[in-house]
Amino acid sequence: MADPVLSLEGLSKSFGALRATDQVSLTLLPGEIHALIGPNGAGKSTLMGLISGTLAPDAGSISLGGQDITALSMPQRARAGLGRSFQVSSLIAEYSALRNVLLALQAHDGHSFRFMRPVMRDKALIARAQAILARVGLAARASVEAGALSHGERRLLEIAMALALQPRCFLFDEPMAGLGAEGTARLVDFLRGLKSEAPILLVEHDMDAVFRLADRISVLVYGRIIATGNAAEIRTNSDVRAIYLGEEVAS
Repeated sequence: MADPVLSLEGLSKSFGALRATDQVSLTLLPGEIHALIGPNGAGKSTLMGLISGTLAPDAGSISLGGQDITALSMPQRARAGLGRSFQVSSLIAEYSALRNVLLALQAHDGHSFRFMRPVMRDKALIARAQAILARVGLAARASVEAGALSHGERRLLEIAMALALQPRCFLFDEPMAGLGAEGTARLVDFLRGLKSEAPILLVEHDMDAVFRLADRISVLVYGRIIATGNAAEIRTNSDVRAIYLGEEVAS
């Protein structure tokens, strides 16, 4: 088996008496989509925060490409190759979709954001940004301010910005939210192709999308992973079916 691109070992995080993440270990392998599912309050957001660097673990470690990144800041993790879809608050609302992607390209290339105006005349860089927007279906919205995009379009813009960083792996948190049936179908096809470039750790509530996409699925409940397996194994797992009352995991 290939070495993991991303590896979590015994991650724990408490907020007072609440153990939000409890000894979580998982791996993300080359060429796969590993989905993380669980009911509301299971600790998925906390775990994503620990991986991306917005939260510090109380115990455990995180490795990326064999490098221990547990003590690195969020920008340092991004430079090491961790590509998380940006939160909406990280988009610059008054900047166009194109300019937001240009910011991400500048971050990847190590340029200073102070030179945004000259960069807007850099035809090669603009062409790269336009190509990324086209990949996520936002080519026609390049000149629209991020604040004027729909919620689903902002999610796609976050993915475009993650793409600009050319990471070793992607962390995508609810990328299907707000897309609708047609947009979700397009994104499923896109992510299925993207995993060959870099593996994807995916948090998603759309169970149909998860079961169509994921090579492996881990189920998080009260901060602990109770099962990991392929779609068929998760569908038939008695513990998982009990948690979801036989509804969302029904075949």
